[in-house]
Amino acid sequence: MELRSRNLKTTPSLSLGRFHISEDYGFLLPNPLKELPDHYWPWMEIVNKLPHLIESHQLRAQVNKMPLLNCQFLRNYREQRLAHLVLSFITMGYVWQEGETQPKEVLPRNLALPFVEVSRNLGLPPILVHSDLVLTNWTTKNPERPLDIRNLDTIVSLPGGESLRGFVLVTVLVEKAAVPGMKALIEAVNAILQPSQDSLLQALQQLRLSIQDITRTLGQMHDYVDPDIFYAVIRIFLSGWKDNPAMPVGLIYEGVSTEPLKYSGGSAAQSTVLHAFDEFLGIRHSKESADFLLRMRDYMPPSHKAFIEEIQSAPSLRDHILSSGNGQLLKAYNQCVEALAELRSYHITVVTKYLITAAAKAKSRRSSQLPEPPQALEERGTGGTAVLSFLKSVRNKTLEAILPQSS
Repeated sequence: MELRSRNLKTTPSLSLGRFHISEDYGFLLPNPLKELPDHYWPWMEIVNKLPHLIESHQLRAQVNKMPLLNCQFLRNYREQRLAHLVLSFITMGYVWQEGETQPKEVLPRNLALPFVEVSRNLGLPPILVHSDLVLTNWTTKNPERPLDIRNLDTIVSLPGGESLRGFVLVTVLVEKAAVPGMKALIEAVNAILQPSQDSLLQALQQLRLSIQDITRTLGQMHDYVDPDIFYAVIRIFLSGWKDNPAMPVGLIYEGVSTEPLKYSGGSAAQSTVLHAFDEFLGIRHSKESADFLLRMRDYMPPSHKAFIEEIQSAPSLRDHILSSGNGQLLKAYNQCVEALAELRSYHITVVTKYLITAAAKAKSRRSSQLPEPPQALEERGTGGTAVLSFLKSVRNKTLEAILPQSS
């Protein structure tokens, strides 16, 4: 095994397929399964009614009656990914059914044991992660039609109705918009290895267009996600039990560990896309931000994490451009960095609307149809970071990567 991985390092060309990344769908799981084998019907029966069971405060009672099922009848990778999606959604509902003031601090063994087992098989943590919420949680209504939001649906859901659906599916489309950027990144790395300046220039231009398309796609959040519902209803179910004052000691997984375990909640930082762009463009973040981003890689499918590490170990693009003395390459590189900084600035705008402004509105509302919003993560993202200072830091560090034009 050791020999094989050493040989991979000397392979002259990089490809997406080596890391189980789709040429058509990127990091999205292509055509995810919607049903598990019949043995797992007790899980599916609960998850198919999840929003209703949570809203009617019946989920915990239903889970407590659930049989303990073994994961040995999951026949392949795709079934394991669906099982992780299903068990992660049931877990979030179970913990947060009564809101942040009464979280369940013990996950019962009939849920904890299979969830930890399937998590170990996949190399993922036993909590809802980006690869569940987004990468494995989409389906087309008509496979013949293009991938747009009207032709997409989620596979499993949580409270939040159309806004939850919109939040997941816009993020699916963001991942899809990144596919040409991933292909361009591969072409660029291979162009440096060849070396071919023309191919590299073309790849950098394509990368910039893809980053700009990601920013445009992210703008659809405003059309499909109500900020008040996101803040007061959805956010709690994406929250974890690490760096969360509502669950300071973590969660006990019964039958797995007598000590509470701590895992971060869902975060956009668990998407492989920006990690790959940062490594390729040579963006260097502050220690605090870099530590958090590095930790988030443990919340990705291992093959996606390995892809980032492969980009990291590839020859430096910045060094190549500086030593080439090629003004066109330098300009194209800077345009990529500027586009990435613009994407991060736009992300700050979106987070301000859905978190900061929504929090202020929630405080000023005397009475409302919406539940009391969670206080514990008021200024923090669901991943547990002080979200605005983190996002501004990564944006500013991106801008610092711009190379000076030679006179």
